[in-house]
Amino acid sequence: MTKNKQIHTVPRPGGWGNKSSGASRVAKAYTTKAEAQAAGRKTAISQKAEHIIHNKNGQIGIRNSYGKDPHPPKG
Repeated sequence: MTKNKQIHTVPRPGGWGNKSSGASRVAKAYTTKAEAQAAGRKTAISQKAEHIIHNKNGQIGIRNSYGKDPHPPKG
C-alpha cells in the first residue's frame, strides 16, 4: 500500500467518478470523463496528490503528480 495520497478518476455505470485511494465508492459522480478529470485534477492539486486517470476499461491511462516530487528529478 502506498503512503502517498492518490485521486483516481474511474469509469462507473452511467458516467465517471473520482475517489481517493483505498475508498470503495466514488466521492462524486460526473456525466463525462472530462468533467471528472477536471475535478480530480483540482482535488489532486489542492491535496498535493497524484492524479490517476483510468481508461474506460478500468486500466490506468495517465498519471500526474502534484507536489512531493523529488527536485531535481532522477534520471
